[in-house]
Amino acid sequence: MTALFLLPLQNFKLNTRNMPNNTRKRNQTPIDTNYGHLQPQATDIEKVVLGALMIDKDAFTVVSEIIRPETFYEPRNQKVFTAIQTLNMAEKPVDIMTVTEELKKEGTLDDVGGPGYIVELSSHVASSAHIEYHARILQQKFLARQLIQFASMIETDAFDETVDVDDLMQKAEGKLFEISQKNMTQDFQQIDPIVKQAHDLLMQAANSKGLTGVPSGYHELDRITAGWQPSDLVIIAGRPAMGKTSFALSIAKNIAVDLRQPVAFFSLEMNSVQLVNRVISNVCSISGTKILRGDLSKDEWERFDKNISKLSGAPLYVDDTPGLSIFELRTKARRLVREHDVKIIMIDYLQLMNANGMRFNSRQEEVSTISRSLKGLAKELNIPILALSQLNRTVEQREGPEGKVPQLSDLRESGAIEQDADMVLFVHRPEYYHIYEDANGNDMHGMAKIIIAKHRKGATGDVTLRFRGEYTRFANPDDDDFTQLPSDDDDNPFSGEILGSKMNDSPLPPPSDDDRPPF
Repeated sequence: MTALFLLPLQNFKLNTRNMPNNTRKRNQTPIDTNYGHLQPQATDIEKVVLGALMIDKDAFTVVSEIIRPETFYEPRNQKVFTAIQTLNMAEKPVDIMTVTEELKKEGTLDDVGGPGYIVELSSHVASSAHIEYHARILQQKFLARQLIQFASMIETDAFDETVDVDDLMQKAEGKLFEISQKNMTQDFQQIDPIVKQAHDLLMQAANSKGLTGVPSGYHELDRITAGWQPSDLVIIAGRPAMGKTSFALSIAKNIAVDLRQPVAFFSLEMNSVQLVNRVISNVCSISGTKILRGDLSKDEWERFDKNISKLSGAPLYVDDTPGLSIFELRTKARRLVREHDVKIIMIDYLQLMNANGMRFNSRQEEVSTISRSLKGLAKELNIPILALSQLNRTVEQREGPEGKVPQLSDLRESGAIEQDADMVLFVHRPEYYHIYEDANGNDMHGMAKIIIAKHRKGATGDVTLRFRGEYTRFANPDDDDFTQLPSDDDDNPFSGEILGSKMNDSPLPPPSDDDRPPF
């Protein structure tokens, strides 16, 4: 019987002494001496930069927007740069003696190696000729270290099975956005190419009768704004039941269906089918409630069959992602512009967005970040972004006809929205507040005021439009097809309905049927 002995693998050694040379070579494994990675750094260049800052009084202005104390890898170099930064901010001379004294005053002189290290720094460089180039190297190394730290954090969390992957995605997007924002720089431009752009825009305005942006489809509004302008952030605000979404969808329909220009519509509240049903109601002049029930009369079926083909091939791109983050929006918006040449982006609505992955002390800070990011995205993509926004309850508390008119201070949750916006429009329907005539005695039944309260590039003012809530439609007052539309209420040609938002915060109870038609 043969005995079988199992040798422990760790004790087994292969004797290669008597093997042929070619066999030994095949069994030899190269030894990898790289057991780890050094973080990206350039300590010699750090010393050169600090030395240049101490021999040239103008050098700091060259690098102040490129590097910060944390840009330096060595902690003692961070302390030296902080001292140089402090002296420059105080407009004091910067040299070996003043930097040494500043470090002594801050109690960090011994930490950096004493006066001898400051002298050593100044001996590393004879001029500051290349300091900007050297500073950009340090900035790149710092950014690389940040990305390594970011990747390590995400990798650790990804291995943790208790972490929700969707939450981790939001966290990753937020952190990456934060890193990119902190390291974003804008180069200077000589004026000549900018003058050419201004000249081309002027010629375009002259050739297009004053329209230089994306047209809204409303003549008077386009006359004041010259269309929705590239890189503009436009806020469309109003109290609940004013018809903000109807107004935004009417604009989207005018641009995408009538003018065939690509539009992206991000709906954070309604799903895509609900949104498209409203567009169908607008295009086919059929009540949204009837479309929902499928209860159409013979005439309405005929209108449906006649007009539904207008939507075929319309470049309207709808995204109904709930709880959309500003980081997801940026990614999707870039792709839409790149792949579909989208000319305008619309968001319904701003207060439903979030900035997951970033930390805030309050909701106001988060909304400020969102509005600022939207403005930055509009500039980056060079297209207008229209974002809907709620107003606070202050409007309801004011008395009199003038008191019900929205004001910029009524913008909900953050004053930063007003600050970041290039244009702020209010949707206001006086009839909702039992106001049936304006200050000039004009009949306001079935009418809406679009109030341009802020306009960085032009005039402010009011635009009067006709409104049909049941068709989700705003129209020019002189549109013939609008005045000939059928109505569910023969006694009131402007009856309609507003499908309220579930996010509305205690709107006024609608006036009774005896006081006004039901919108």
